[in-house]
Amino acid sequence: MAFRLVEDLGITIDSRKYSGSVQFSDEDVEIRNRLFWSCYFWDKLVSLYFGRSPIIQDTPVSPPQILLDDTAEIEIWTPHGVVFPEGMHYPPTQAHSTSCFMRMCSLSEILNQIIIHIYDPIRQRPEAQILNCVREQGDNLRKWWNELPPFLKLIVNDLPTYCPPSHIVTLNCIYHTTNILLHRPMLCSRPFRSSENAAENANHLVQCLSSATSIISLYDLYRRTFGDSHVVLSLAYSIYTAASIFLLEIQALKYASASTLEKLRYCIVALERVRSANPVINTALGLVEKELQKLHINIMEPLDLGTQGTASSLTRQTSSQGSSQPDQQNQDTVQSPSTYTLPPHGAFSITPPPFTEHDTGTSYTMDPSLLNPAELSQEHMYDIAPELFEAFSYVAPMTTNVSTCGFGTDWPSSGT
Repeated sequence: MAFRLVEDLGITIDSRKYSGSVQFSDEDVEIRNRLFWSCYFWDKLVSLYFGRSPIIQDTPVSPPQILLDDTAEIEIWTPHGVVFPEGMHYPPTQAHSTSCFMRMCSLSEILNQIIIHIYDPIRQRPEAQILNCVREQGDNLRKWWNELPPFLKLIVNDLPTYCPPSHIVTLNCIYHTTNILLHRPMLCSRPFRSSENAAENANHLVQCLSSATSIISLYDLYRRTFGDSHVVLSLAYSIYTAASIFLLEIQALKYASASTLEKLRYCIVALERVRSANPVINTALGLVEKELQKLHINIMEPLDLGTQGTASSLTRQTSSQGSSQPDQQNQDTVQSPSTYTLPPHGAFSITPPPFTEHDTGTSYTMDPSLLNPAELSQEHMYDIAPELFEAFSYVAPMTTNVSTCGFGTDWPSSGT
């Protein structure tokens, strides 16, 4: 309704070029421009959350991506409501709010095209249009990342010793989420496989895995600096998207490696810790737990790194329980995260911890088996056999819709 009201008020029209009989001041024009692009951005995220088509579109008569007042760029940013341990403080940091907002707007334009051509819940696009969207928006996304200023770009194997301003972390996480949403349908779609060569096939897998690991690295730095209570919904959704990739890996390979289980476990625990502030996350957790139950995986069970490996975890809870006890099986499969410790800072990145843990009132025990995401950030290190990509093409990812009251339950998960 709010987005429709924006259209009714004419905020979707360039107020300087098409003002008509109304003479807007420079301040009015600036406010209307900012409001339009803010709504444009949030419309795309809400479309993902609730499984609907975007409402607000950028047209030739839309306000330009130009902000006259850039004083927010040089302001000093300070986290509000965060109490740091005694003797520690958040260092003075330039906000870069204006440039971050503008880059977020241009990123949302790419996300808009991805939603329209791949995830539209109403219109199914022909295969040729989807392939064309993947190529075009892939180029646009690479260009966007390459042109991102260094003060806004966070590289997972070169993270700062403290978390940058929250909006900068959010920008990077949404970039990686968009990257996953672009490449994941190609990873899981057999009809499209024949139209690409082996290098392109491998690239989809590399992009998904590296972005998923980057998300948990950035999220880990964020929550250890600002705490779980300051995690916004867009960051939680990024974690959910990353979890979908780790789950896909297990589903496709029929094998749960220690590193993949640990990263998936981290995502689940992270979502558990923020579900009270973001109730919509309950749906995301339910979707993940449902898939784990199908695989008979107890995600909170301590990892066995002995001779048996972890492949047996997919079949441990099958015939012995029998079909007459489904409720008991579900209870054994999904446990509370209270028996799991979030790994120490540096487990998903190579930077030292800037701050100590925030007290959350929850007790955890440690399971140290982790994979350094720096290994995943080097795309040239991947040597993916065609059979591996073939395995992914036979599984379907979880839905992008995390709402229990969305605009329908047929929101496509892979664009096919």
